[in-house]
Amino acid sequence: MQMRRPLVAGNWKMNGLKNAVAEFARIMEGYDRALKARVDLLICPPATLLTTLPVVALGSRIAIGAQDCHARAHGAHTGDISAEMIADTGATAIIVGHSERRADHHETDAIVRAKAEAVRRAGLLAIICIGETGTERQAGRALDVVRFQLAGSVPDNATGADFVIAYEPVWAIGSGLTPTPADIAEVHAAIRYALVERFGEEGEKIRLLYGGSVKPENAREILGVADVDGALVGGASLQADAFLEIARSYI
Repeated sequence: MQMRRPLVAGNWKMNGLKNAVAEFARIMEGYDRALKARVDLLICPPATLLTTLPVVALGSRIAIGAQDCHARAHGAHTGDISAEMIADTGATAIIVGHSERRADHHETDAIVRAKAEAVRRAGLLAIICIGETGTERQAGRALDVVRFQLAGSVPDNATGADFVIAYEPVWAIGSGLTPTPADIAEVHAAIRYALVERFGEEGEKIRLLYGGSVKPENAREILGVADVDGALVGGASLQADAFLEIARSYI
């Protein structure tokens, strides 16, 4: 839909030291007038770069986000960072519920929902990740799993200004495997239907990203699927040329 401006987001995960600023600068240089007219860009670096990249990005129109946050605004939570602290760096978005957080840190839908609420509380954009495992897909449960995670992870009264949904089939992340365009279309259609059923017209405004081994070679086909409003890119976002080529699928 015309109302949903595409978003290509890069999740650097646990990658990137101070010298990664040079690669980010190359992304800035490549985000030319034609790209700015067609697509939003977002980079989510590790927390150690969150006080650096928002300053470097000033004037570029590239948004900077975080990869996680705590649900509380402050308190005795050693090693954690609140959404308010992230906002204080100049970042404008936070990924929550990534499958690696759900698996490695045992995050439930309720925890993801609480974090998404915290992101909204801080005035930032929450990118809420959902997706099935390979076992769940093989059992024919992909749509049920996605609907269940969506219902449990997305806060009430969600709007397109507050939230983005990223469908990332767990089995496709970092594996080089991707679902067929028909499979992606089926899941994204189910997500859209569930959002509209729950939030009405506002559900049409929430952007849906696809993530899971997105690369320059398959980006144009994936981003052309109905109800795919952009991508959440992992490894390819660490390389300016690859990330920009994915974004140029919209030109």
